[in-house]
Amino acid sequence: MTNLLATLRRRWKLALGLTLIGVFAAMSLVIGGAYGLAVTSTEEFCIGCHEMRNNVYAEYKGTIHDTNRSGVRAICTDCHVPHEPVPLILRKMRATFEVIGHLRGIIDTKEKFEAHRALLAQRVWTRMLETDSHECRNCHVAEKMDQDKQTEKAQARHAKAQAEGWTCIECHYGIAHTEPAGPGPQELREKLKLARVAAAASVPQQAIQK
Repeated sequence: MTNLLATLRRRWKLALGLTLIGVFAAMSLVIGGAYGLAVTSTEEFCIGCHEMRNNVYAEYKGTIHDTNRSGVRAICTDCHVPHEPVPLILRKMRATFEVIGHLRGIIDTKEKFEAHRALLAQRVWTRMLETDSHECRNCHVAEKMDQDKQTEKAQARHAKAQAEGWTCIECHYGIAHTEPAGPGPQELREKLKLARVAAAASVPQQAIQK
């Protein structure tokens, strides 16, 4: 009986020890992962390589997303990384392959970057066409737009876009970076045969006809 109790006690201690180690390891992974996601989502991290700092970041400086009357800025990750946990992690995982491009020096000069500009832009546009410009909607909420503060032209275009199922990026591109030569998002959608987003159920016809 004594030997049995001693054996059970050792097994219980072993199980408790392994459980505590597992909990500590899980917490370390969660905290480390959260820290890693936070660090890699900063503007400083995004422009850590000269490819970004000397090209797209230089173009972004001074735009409405960088400097405006309210001082509310949209940094790289606001426009290029989803905010929801699972899509965010998936995007970060895909971004690791971009490190390979950095190491290979694919766009390590201004000339190389310009040669790849259209392709890089089209990759971003394709993703935004597929997600209904989800990153734009992280900050811009259509239901909260005050149409009375928009010009008549803007109201008409928004109504037309909503009625025909357009998404933000089809009109609002080239606003933070130099627009590349070649087809824009609308032509890219047609080329890729991507379906348009669902149109709104009801849009004032008088607005559409303006």
